[in-house]
Amino acid sequence: MTVELGDTKDQLENSLIEIAVESWRFSRLFARVVNKLDAGESARYVNQLRYFQKKVEESLEASGLKFVNVEGKPFETGMAASALNIGDFGPDDDLLVDQMVEPIIMGRDGLRKQGTVMLRKVHA
Repeated sequence: MTVELGDTKDQLENSLIEIAVESWRFSRLFARVVNKLDAGESARYVNQLRYFQKKVEESLEASGLKFVNVEGKPFETGMAASALNIGDFGPDDDLLVDQMVEPIIMGRDGLRKQGTVMLRKVHA
């Protein structure tokens, strides 16, 4: 069995994307835990989290990848994210992305990984 160079590159990119997604999830969990600490104690951990997130984003960028966050933005059909709770709403409801469950990852050539979101109604 021969491994093509393109296959190896795809495998490396897929591995990087997988690690990035898990890092993103861990960062969000860590942020929730840090928010439960008192202000004096949390500052150090918040700085460490920001540093970690910056390093992940720099590694992605070096490979031509980036996270796309759509939290708080209007949900549109065709958005690079699937909505877990889309069935809870009617076709005429104005919807916002309430929470990213999994990040969208874009590359130089377009979408590399579709995200997953939770929606909420826009309250007029």
